[in-house]
Amino acid sequence: MSVDGFSQDGGCRCNRVRFSITQKPVITMACHCTGCQKMTSSAFSLSALVPSSGFTVTLGDPVIGGLHGVDRHYCCPHCMSWLFTRPNDVEEFINVRAVMLDDANDYVPYMETWTSEKLPWASTPAVHSFAQLPAREAFPGLLQAYAERDGA
Repeated sequence: MSVDGFSQDGGCRCNRVRFSITQKPVITMACHCTGCQKMTSSAFSLSALVPSSGFTVTLGDPVIGGLHGVDRHYCCPHCMSWLFTRPNDVEEFINVRAVMLDDANDYVPYMETWTSEKLPWASTPAVHSFAQLPAREAFPGLLQAYAERDGA
């Protein structure tokens, strides 16, 4: 069930795994850590943090990939596209790789993290930058500011 009519679909490169989000992201971000660089084969990963209740895998069975650590990174078992992450100790949210949505044009990063590992030539239009992750107590203010931006 979508909230306020919001619904977007996405999937892996081969479309054997598909998913749907039915709630707007609470924040968008670019992560510059070397782990994300290696997982995406790019300068950063682009993510949309969505409420778990607004995320559903609609086709296929994603598997855990990446480092198999405390954060569970889910991939397509066939094409190995990195689709989403279930962060450790944050069960109420799913970190969706925004570029895996069928239309990712509106997913501009609001914040960027791990700029301490950023490639020197990489840049984003993020409003907030953090050398690592923002302090846990900073998240409510970031989420509030994201929700209020441009009357969203």
